[in-house]
Amino acid sequence: MSVSRDPVRLAIAGTGSVSQIVHLPVLTEREDAEVVAVADVDQPRARAIAERFGVRRVTTDEEILTDPSIEGILICTPNASHEELAIGALGAGKHVLIERPMAVDADGVERVLAAARAAERAVLVGMPHRYRSDAVALQSFVAGGSLGSAYSVRGRFLKRAMSVTTANWRRRPSVAGGGALMDLGVPLADLCLWLVGYPKIRRVSAVTLTGDAEVEDAAAVVAETENGIALSLEVSWNLFADEDHYVARVLGREGSGWFSPLRVFKQIGGRPIDVTPEQPDVRENAYMASYRRLLDRFVRVVSGERGIEHPEEQVTLMSFIEAAYRSAREQSEILIP
Repeated sequence: MSVSRDPVRLAIAGTGSVSQIVHLPVLTEREDAEVVAVADVDQPRARAIAERFGVRRVTTDEEILTDPSIEGILICTPNASHEELAIGALGAGKHVLIERPMAVDADGVERVLAAARAAERAVLVGMPHRYRSDAVALQSFVAGGSLGSAYSVRGRFLKRAMSVTTANWRRRPSVAGGGALMDLGVPLADLCLWLVGYPKIRRVSAVTLTGDAEVEDAAAVVAETENGIALSLEVSWNLFADEDHYVARVLGREGSGWFSPLRVFKQIGGRPIDVTPEQPDVRENAYMASYRRLLDRFVRVVSGERGIEHPEEQVTLMSFIEAAYRSAREQSEILIP
């Protein structure tokens, strides 16, 4: 007979857009989780947001790390602070969900993972695309060998050009760690590598475009994996179009697939046949639905219903991103040992 437990006690560090749009709306409607505190350097904003979502306590990052009653922390602060906050939270015995990137470089990821192993606590990363029904379906086709050996994976994450009227930490390299490649390229690269089994990268070439800000507005990256898969990424904050573009495509020797919308074709009897599975009729958009599944996983990890997780593949991811930035700076191909 299962024994019910009290709701898991969570705190959120950072009350920016992702906290307001996703984390707080989703978590505050759950009966098995309670957001007991939020923390932010902008205390007036934090108080207004806490009141909107019925969170009774507004405090500081330091206080949520040291509060023994808090079991899990969601880190939604600017990128450069992720590593330090995560290590502090893990050292205090708390499970952690970190919005991407896990750290701004591969060495930082290694340090967070080492802290998680030492504390015997879980780390999850804010990569909700892995929980999209279309992405899961395509990944299952690839993993099951239905498309044959994959030889190419390509992703595009292009956001429409919008004027920036206020200061934004994502455009400050010392805080963000980079521009569009860090903001959009990190989740896009994670998606593409995850779709094909997360092979290590062998070589990388990248070009970045910098406009008025100190960080890049756009980037194009081509790479080759250890097992010979060609990887191509395009990211931009300045797409001139009527809507954003978010696409992932896998080509295999016996089939191909892409989304969105999801389409899968397989060679049968010498002809390409549409084998696209029917997708569930979900009323909310794919972004919210996928985040809802990710947060459900985190709550279950904190409650002990799921095992502890350590995303070791994030070292491969950030090594790739570092190599891409180096390639763009040096205008040359980079080999990753």
